[in-house]
Amino acid sequence: MAKSKKSNNKVIKHLKGDIKMFKHEAGEDRELIKSLSKKAKKKDPKKKDHEKKESAKEEKIERVMREYKEGKLHSGSKKGPKVQKRNQAVAIALSEAKKMKKRKKSGKKQK
Repeated sequence: MAKSKKSNNKVIKHLKGDIKMFKHEAGEDRELIKSLSKKAKKKDPKKKDHEKKESAKEEKIERVMREYKEGKLHSGSKKGPKVQKRNQAVAIALSEAKKMKKRKKSGKKQK
């Protein structure tokens, strides 16, 4: 009976060590999964054309809204009055993005 208690204690210690190791490895696995998912989200080298167009539109809108926040956005030309309302800035941003799309289409037809 004394031998079985000693062997049981050894087994229990071994199992506790295994549990600690598995927890450590599970934590490493979680970190690895997070880093891999971030890398996958960053950039896809094979972007589709419509995704590229969307990103160009988004950049244009971001640029216009940044100008508005800085107080440098003018309605019409640079000599026109500064934009006072956010809705007006959004309208200008969408309009410029739409113009950019039309310019690209007309450029393709000429070639």
